Amino acid sequence: MSSSSLPTGLQSAGAPKSPPATLGIVETALYVRDVAVAATFYQRLFAFETLLASDRLHALGVGGRDVLLLFKEGATSEPFATSRGTIPGHAGSGPTHFAFAIPLADVETWRAWLTAQGVAVESEVTWEGEARSLYFRDPDHNLVELITPGFWRVSF
Repeated sequence: MSSSSLPTGLQSAGAPKSPPATLGIVETALYVRDVAVAATFYQRLFAFETLLASDRLHALGVGGRDVLLLFKEGATSEPFATSRGTIPGHAGSGPTHFAFAIPLADVETWRAWLTAQGVAVESEVTWEGEARSLYFRDPDHNLVELITPGFWRVSF
């Protein structure tokens, strides 16, 4: 509910009239059966850097600006206390869908790489505007998409 739609008296005197800026999505979370198996899969395909590794979570650096979080299913539903604060409990289950950005010129190279790694391309779509997507599954049956620029009105 925006502050402008709050009943009179509930609006903060110094509240902004519009939301502050966001800079992007920093983390994408997947909930997986085995974090080590999932991390190995993503590192083998994408050479992602390991930022953090534990029994309940592996964090992988994506493109030097994003983080792929691989949480062990059922291990994060309770709050998690750290020395600097508590992370609220959260949970999810798959399969789900997410996409990595790739250059248009690399579609065929990606197809060849996936094939060489024993990963089947489940589908390919050529979108209006000539953007292209390759779809495949990870070990937890999450749908992974590789998409080229031109579909969404955002730059990547």
